[in-house]
Amino acid sequence: MKALKKLYLGLMLTFMYAPILILIIFSFNASKSRANWTGFTLNWYVELFRDPSILKALYNTITIALLSSFFATVLGTAAAVGIDALGGKAKRAVMAVTNIPVMNPDIVTGVSLMILFIFVFKFFPAMKLGYVTLLLSHIAFNTSYVILSVLPKLRHMDGNLYEAALDLGASPALGFFKVILPEIMPGVVTGAMLAFTMSIDDFVVSFFTTGSGVNNLSILIYSMARRGINPKINALSALMFIVVLTLLYLVNASDNSKVKINEE
Repeated sequence: MKALKKLYLGLMLTFMYAPILILIIFSFNASKSRANWTGFTLNWYVELFRDPSILKALYNTITIALLSSFFATVLGTAAAVGIDALGGKAKRAVMAVTNIPVMNPDIVTGVSLMILFIFVFKFFPAMKLGYVTLLLSHIAFNTSYVILSVLPKLRHMDGNLYEAALDLGASPALGFFKVILPEIMPGVVTGAMLAFTMSIDDFVVSFFTTGSGVNNLSILIYSMARRGINPKINALSALMFIVVLTLLYLVNASDNSKVKINEE
């Protein structure tokens, strides 16, 4: 039975990571072919940093991911604290609304936001679809993920700690930053990382809420795929995978060190 479990786990990991491994290997292929290996080269990595369209899309992707995850984390954490303080029907109603962006198909969210922006632009003719609308749309759908990441930590926190801080003379703001925030920080970090990942990965919502001349990597790759994937995209994907993997390792290493310190 153990051997069967290990075999199943091995097959699942192979199914998930073999395509990424192949992509990384072929990012060093001297040929543009995705089927034949003709030799090792770093040319595609050099060409990657010489392509202004890819660099611009990468800049838009990273800045939007960072900004949207930051604002979504702030808004989502504040909203989670407020939702946790509610009770009864009010809390259930708010949670139902919170789950809509998560459960809603991306195409519905994207089209809805596009229609909303177009309606608002009737009153502000100078505004148009572009970087700002793309950022706002990412904040909108990322906030729900942060709320759902923070709420479990709030439910497991001892509410008497905050009340004790207030009784000892702390202001509500000081009590939040000194008592509540440290207790829910793992959920906040998880929500921020999830929001960052969802922002980088998003295509459908971005496609409907961006304007002419403003692309992120997902839109750029989609447009390039219609005439064939350029090996420079393989190189870019390999670099992004390594960066994300390094960040995950550092976060996990930091969490493990904190656990050891608490145990000691």
